[in-house]
Amino acid sequence: MAKNLSVTPLHDRVIVQPAPAEEKTAGGIIIPDTAKEKPQRGTVIAAGPGKKDEPMSVKSGDTVLYGKYAGTEISIEGHDYLIMRESDILAII
Repeated sequence: MAKNLSVTPLHDRVIVQPAPAEEKTAGGIIIPDTAKEKPQRGTVIAAGPGKKDEPMSVKSGDTVLYGKYAGTEISIEGHDYLIMRESDILAII
């Protein structure tokens, strides 16, 4: 699952690939682009080494939940990712 990126996160930062937004509701209604919510789930692509006294608890390939407005959107090699602190991650699924 891990990709070879030209970017390596520092300290307690992680790079997350957001999951695609839902296209339909559970009842089968198609959601228009203007009403789609920002995903709050994604896959860790790369993780930094951690802080000096705290090792990282997430690793590449982990599926995580994060806050709705967590991270900074970046584009690497034509793909969209989020870079965030490990503390912005709420849970590992």
